[in-house]
Amino acid sequence: MKLGQILRDNTVIAAIFANGKARPIPDYSLYDLVIRADVEKTDLQTLAARLATSHWEEADQVMPILPKEVWATGCTYEMSAAFRDAEHGTREGFYRYVHLPEHRPEVFFKGTARVCVGPNRPIGIRRDSKFTAPEPELAVLLGAKGKVYGYTLANDVSAWDIERENPLYLPQSKTYNGCCSFGPVFVTPDEIADPYALEMTCVVKRGETVTFSGSTSTGKLGRKIETLVEYLFMSNNVPSGSLLLTGTGIIVKEDAALAPGDVVEIRVPEIGTLSNPAVLV
Repeated sequence: MKLGQILRDNTVIAAIFANGKARPIPDYSLYDLVIRADVEKTDLQTLAARLATSHWEEADQVMPILPKEVWATGCTYEMSAAFRDAEHGTREGFYRYVHLPEHRPEVFFKGTARVCVGPNRPIGIRRDSKFTAPEPELAVLLGAKGKVYGYTLANDVSAWDIERENPLYLPQSKTYNGCCSFGPVFVTPDEIADPYALEMTCVVKRGETVTFSGSTSTGKLGRKIETLVEYLFMSNNVPSGSLLLTGTGIIVKEDAALAPGDVVEIRVPEIGTLSNPAVLV
């Protein structure tokens, strides 16, 4: 089942999506559904099917949820770890260190709904950055105790030159206005037969010109999603309705750094396409 949110009578409510139309779930945001699913100890698709109206309608689609918190993981793909070590010239390879499964993964706080945008809304380019790039990722919607309620696409937009200057600048590289987009919908686990068999593509367009095109498979993800969730929840009571981004396997290099007006399109056929224009913030 594909779940998200629509704007109806100036109110954001949850909805089921199929074939370009929405089946509204009156009186509930998607966050409300997650909390109720936690309480009833049921899955999201069963609850949504029970509460949704019987009719389909055209509707304005908005950000799929207002996440309580957004967390992200780094160097979960070997390509990402190797590129970062090369960027920093780190002979000791501390990015590769956290990629190896025998070590603790990198987990960091990305932000809250304040810094997030949904499909077709502008993502941010920091004014003090000359190398801001998209990071296409698979993300999961979390319930109580780390239960995975759904999968979506995410863009962990990052000012790479700021992190490159000094790794201690990671929060400034990662967290600012418009630094995270996600959507277009959440797909419930019953429709994702294997989360490690998804083909992801990323295209960046500048007008009619493609400035970047890349692809990867989630089969190259170096950590199991449940392992990443386990580390996230260690001594850390992450609230239901939060997101976890699982890392990127598509590296956009400096010659394709984002410029105002660029459009980033991230696609996984089973989930859809997440498209966002870029603006200075």
